[in-house]
Order: sequence, then C-alpha cells, then structure tokens
Amino acid sequence: MKSFSVAIDGPAGAGKSTVARQVAERLGLTYVDTGAMYRAITWKVLREQVDPSDELAVTRLAQRTKIDIQPTDIWVDGVRVTEEIRSPEVTAHVSAVARIPGVREALVEKQRAIAQTTGVVMDGRDIGTYVLPDADVKVFLTASIEERARRRYLEMMRRGFTADLEELKEAIQRRDEADTTREHAPLRKADDAVEIDTTSHSINDVVERILELCRTKVGGGE
Repeated sequence: MKSFSVAIDGPAGAGKSTVARQVAERLGLTYVDTGAMYRAITWKVLREQVDPSDELAVTRLAQRTKIDIQPTDIWVDGVRVTEEIRSPEVTAHVSAVARIPGVREALVEKQRAIAQTTGVVMDGRDIGTYVLPDADVKVFLTASIEERARRRYLEMMRRGFTADLEELKEAIQRRDEADTTREHAPLRKADDAVEIDTTSHSINDVVERILELCRTKVGGGE
C-alpha cells in the first residue's frame, strides 16, 4: 500500500489524531498530523517573539523551519516540542497562524512531499479538499460541541494543563468559525468524503469503520 492515501478531516476535538494514528498503525502507513505542523510553526512564532499578525514574517519563518514528525514526537529545527505545542498559549494562537495563506502553502508543500514518497494517513482540516484531493479514502469526522470540549478538557488534564470546560467550548466555537470562513482552503467536507459522527462512538468503532472503507477501496468496491 505504498501509494495508498487516507484523508481524515474535521473540526477541533472530533477525534482526528487519535483515529488517524490507529488507522495508520493498522494499515502500516505513515501517519501525518498536519495540525501538529501548524502548532509547531505557532510554537516557533511565539518562541521567537514574531507578531502572529505579521503575515510576511510568519510566512518566512514557516518556509525556513524544519519540522520532523515521528510516531511519538514532534521536532522543530532539532528541538523536541511534543508537549510544548499542545500548551494553552499555542492553542490560543494557532488559528491565527493557520489562516495565513503563505504558511498554509509552505506546509502543504511539505505534506504533499511526504505523500509522494509513501502511503499516508493524513489528518487535518483541508486534506481531502485541498492537500490530497485525489486521496483513495476520504473521511470527515464530526462530533457535538459539548463532546469535543469534553475531550479537549480531558486531554489537557492528562498533559498537566489547567482548563475550564466552558472556556474550551467557546474556544472551539471560535476555532470552528475561523476554520470554516478563512479564505484559503477552509474547513469543509469533501464531496466524496464519508461523514462519521463520533459523538457516541468509541475510537475503536470509528477506526474499524474507516478500515472497512479502506478494505472496500482496495477490493475494488465502492
């Protein structure tokens, strides 16, 4: 399945990363967390004290930054940032950074380069519509605002960060608005994507559903 590609899109907290990682492991494909790439750039923007609203400066930073995504770790220019990119500060600024067309173009180039060399399971917000429009399988994950906020809250607690559930819900709503209304490659379901509501389903249920879609595609069915 060297050239097989799976695109998993959806809003914040829909379960994309967890599901995509497990699907990749089951299929023996490379998992590409594009959200982590945008967080990595945001982390560097904050570290170098670049104004997130300075599109030219942020774009130049994205173009020169080396991001290494490994199965369990994220590295930026040789620095391990696996936990740091999940901090509340990065979360608060990542939407502004991700909206910048130049940043998206720089990272999409990196993402497509990975997919050209190996089979991938790639998750994000514009994978099936823009990054990999010819992906073999496309999935759009959704979940209620309440469930997505609950998941993000538990994730932050596990990582040792403090959080307020209502504030997280408001932040997710703002992120949804930003992602769906941005001019360049907005968040939307691809016409040929299968939508899966994860609100009341276990991770395993969702993973098995996607694996079945992949098996059907490989077998020549639709």
